[in-house]
Formats: sequence, C-alpha cells, structure tokens
Amino acid sequence: MTPEMDTAHPHSDVNVPARLSVTALGGIPLIKPGDDLVQIILDALDGMGDRLEDGDILVLAQKIVSKSEGRIVDLESVTPSARALEVAEQVDKDPRLVELILSEATEIVRHRKGVLVVAHRCGVVLANAGIDRSNVDQAVGGTDTNVLLLPEDSDASCARLRQDFQNRAGVTIGIIINDSLGRAWRNGTVGAAIGAAGIEALLDLNGEPDLFDRPLQSTQVGLADELAATASLVMGQAGEGRPVVLIRGLERGHGQGRAADLVRPRDQDLFR
Repeated sequence: MTPEMDTAHPHSDVNVPARLSVTALGGIPLIKPGDDLVQIILDALDGMGDRLEDGDILVLAQKIVSKSEGRIVDLESVTPSARALEVAEQVDKDPRLVELILSEATEIVRHRKGVLVVAHRCGVVLANAGIDRSNVDQAVGGTDTNVLLLPEDSDASCARLRQDFQNRAGVTIGIIINDSLGRAWRNGTVGAAIGAAGIEALLDLNGEPDLFDRPLQSTQVGLADELAATASLVMGQAGEGRPVVLIRGLERGHGQGRAADLVRPRDQDLFR
C-alpha cells in the first residue's frame, strides 16, 4: 500500500465525485422589445422535454434581456454634446456613440485611440459601457445605426425574472445575466456576470477549513462570474443563437446576492 493510500484525508467528503450539467437551450427565437422572456424559456424547456427544478441556475445573455427591455437606440436620434465631441476626437469614435457611452457611465477609466473604457452606472468597468451593435437588428433601410445598451439595472432585471419564474413555474432558481468582458493584464474576453439573483455572487469561504483543518483567511470566490464563464462555453460568441443556458447540480452558493457584490470598491482598487 502506498503512503498516499495509507493516509486518510481529514475530511470524509474529499474526492467524492461531483457533476454539474450545463445545457444551452434550443428553440429560443430572436428576441424583440416587449417579448416575454420567461414564457419563451419555459416553452423552450418544454420543447426539450425538460422543466425547471429547484436549485437550477439560468444564465441569460445580456443581449436578449436588453432587447426585451427595449434598450435599442438608433444613433441617428442622438445629438452629441460638446464633451462627447471632445472625447470622440481623442478616441476616434462616432461622437453619437460616445454620447451614449458617457450617458451610461460614471467616469472614464482609460482611453486612447480606438479604446474607451468606462465605469458603468452599475459599477462594472468595461469598454464602451457595454454598448454594442453585433447581433442587433438594424434600423429601417439597413443604415447600421442601431446599438444596444445594457439593461438599466441588471441585478433588478434578474430579481424580476426570478420572481416571475417562481410565480409561473413554482420553482426557486437563480438567474445570471452574462456578458463578454475584457480583463486587465489578460488577452481575450470572458463571460462575466453583470446581473444576478438567487445566488451568492461573491461566495465568502473565509473561516472554512482547508484539507488540513486550517481556516481559510482570504478566499472569496466570484461564483457568479465562474458560472457566467461556464455558460459562455456553450452559448458561443458569434451567431450560434444559444442565449439561454441551464446549469443544474450546483451544490452550494444558493442564496441572496447581486452582481454588484463582485465590483471592487474604488478605494480598494489598486489599478484604477
């Protein structure tokens, strides 16, 4: 018998198999302003021969939530301010787009030619305040001037959706809205939670024992971000048309939390 086999772990549940299922729903149509996302998702699940269960997590792409909430703006309707004209010259962007970005932001964090990174009203730091025109129906005449803004309050959107699912389906679930964010120091975008409800978005493990019964002292897990990134793997990033993901089997982290919990306070942000 090897020493590894002869030595028991202090915790009896170590090395117990764990499984998490991640399923992108089929049958989700192109979403339009005013669409009933809850009913659309329930119908899609029914079409797959499935139904929601207590403890499930639904991850929704930001675009379908924004579209259903009517957050589409035609740039032709925007008049840039003097400030927007000044910033647009510095970053070489459409002044109308810059006007929208500034209206959604609390501050400009970084900027240079082709790049405008801001702190959104919800606290998250991202390029262009999350405003995008990809996968957005364009204006009449195909002028390519429609853009999509983030939800007014993504955490509030998640809370409303969660309550609506509970009312209609009789289940207690978690809801995450995810978006693709760039990261300081790292190339590539990653799915991240910009809204959450029914889940501990920031899971605090401080005080819990490690393998050798030493208490953890500085361990907080961005659980909502981890789930958002996991969902992105099956959602896709282009024209896959899979904007809703069902995650089933999460063992811990169910509870009350918001994506706002993931935003580091400015006075603790060493890099802003």
